Amino acid sequence: MSIVIEQTVEARLVAAAPRMPSIPATLLYDRDDPFAVHMTFPAPATLEGVEVCWTFARELLAAGMEEPEGDGDVRVRPYGYDRTVLEFHAPEGTAVVHVRSGELRRFLEATGELVPAGLEHLRLDLDHELAELMRDA
Repeated sequence: MSIVIEQTVEARLVAAAPRMPSIPATLLYDRDDPFAVHMTFPAPATLEGVEVCWTFARELLAAGMEEPEGDGDVRVRPYGYDRTVLEFHAPEGTAVVHVRSGELRRFLEATGELVPAGLEHLRLDLDHELAELMRDA
């Protein structure tokens, strides 16, 4: 049975306007997918007008809160004392959002209680996954 942690956070979209608009975003962590974090943005907050979900490593989020991390589609870095910047790079453009670091810490603490960092591999059933791959082949 899968156990999921879901937390809504307030993200501020970095734009050219002086006041950054707040957008709701949802962080999700599934114990059965222990290495990944999912961050979903609602349709009104996206250029395409559809809900967008980014999946990236929990370790990237944790490390990026301390110092700049990531060189691919998702990059994370601290911003001052109480903010963390997440950059999402896609062919259509780049979205940059600020999230309160305290909200991210609470989320990471909850995920760590569910699956401690460094022990993610214990949640994987590699024999089952391999059998599923072979069955489909």
